Amino acid sequence: MIFRNRPLARFGAAALLASGVFTGLGAPAYASGTETDLAIDVVGTRVASGTEGKLAFAKVTNKGKNTPSELAIRMDVSKVDFDKVFALPLTDGECEIEGEGEQPTLWTCGVDKEVLPGPGETIEVPIGLLKVADLKGAYRAPIKVTLISADDTDKSNNSKSAQVEFTTESGPDLTVLAPDVKNAVTVKNGQIEIGGDLHAGDTAMLVFMAINQGDAPAAGLKVEVKLPKGVTFTDTEKDCEYNPANTLASCTYDNLPLVPIQEDDGEDDKVFSGGSFYHLLSVDADVKAGALTGGVVTVDPILPTRALSRSALQVRSLPANVTGIDGGDIDASDNSDGYAVVVAAKGGSGGGGKDDDQGGLPVTGPQAGMIGGIGAAVLLAGGAMFLVARRRRVVLVAPADEKTNN
Repeated sequence: MIFRNRPLARFGAAALLASGVFTGLGAPAYASGTETDLAIDVVGTRVASGTEGKLAFAKVTNKGKNTPSELAIRMDVSKVDFDKVFALPLTDGECEIEGEGEQPTLWTCGVDKEVLPGPGETIEVPIGLLKVADLKGAYRAPIKVTLISADDTDKSNNSKSAQVEFTTESGPDLTVLAPDVKNAVTVKNGQIEIGGDLHAGDTAMLVFMAINQGDAPAAGLKVEVKLPKGVTFTDTEKDCEYNPANTLASCTYDNLPLVPIQEDDGEDDKVFSGGSFYHLLSVDADVKAGALTGGVVTVDPILPTRALSRSALQVRSLPANVTGIDGGDIDASDNSDGYAVVVAAKGGSGGGGKDDDQGGLPVTGPQAGMIGGIGAAVLLAGGAMFLVARRRRVVLVAPADEKTNN
């Protein structure tokens, strides 16, 4: 799907690779076994002064007992001045656009059936926010995001309003994405191998990403990881402190500076705009199959006490469970992300077996943490935005890397 009009052309084409056509947005009847309760939240709509754009997120949580058969995101942008800023949901389905001329008023975009959330699960739909012109001072406009699904049983939690705000404030702006945990892993000869479905008693791996979407560097970051009931940390990291129950980790990475993503233009240097983190988890042997909810990852920037030179922004040595990603918080709404540990019933594929697509990954070293926590490919550089949603994973790439990272 390619949008063509002058506001978009000013920032390059905003293109989404459509992987399927979404149909039947307004069907009145539930399909058998697909009725469920979907709920929405919207985070990350404040943008730092010196930033060209940002990815906000609509978080869709399945609070019911079935997986829906269809879903669309409807976003009311009638109050947004598209001569100043550009806002739209980024999905891999087709979009219907309402409005006149160069002023859209309503986007309705389908979500690929492959990524629809199962019971207890959450998906994140990116919302692209871009400056179309040089803004003089701050700009604010309301948006309203609504879930459209014939399978939804409770319409009371289907809409969320938010203020899109391009601020006059400068500072780091951390965003965290923590995918649901669904696969078992094993550790063999120092390698992490991805297996099949996660069962009671298995080892799993939580992978999450934190990235700086602001206009100023963070000197480091603090991370808090809360586990769902029935899950504990398998091992410990030297940068983290743990509660007695081994269900809460508080980690301080004071030597992990993160530059703004728009300043991260090197591929092989040691300057990073974000990091991919992981923790090995142990699932209790007596938990019942289903989604273990209540997991939360929270990140906060450590502010520099003085201006940082380019050399000071280089990461000297990455923590063992962190991989750098090339590429006071301005917006704290996207500093936390909930996740579930999804335990499958016995009988499916599970346990350790090696995943042919992922291969073995080292427990420590520069490759640690780069596995599947990262299914949307996102490009936010030079005013162009390019995204493909895939299993709640996000990769930020440079324009030259577009084909190799797709």
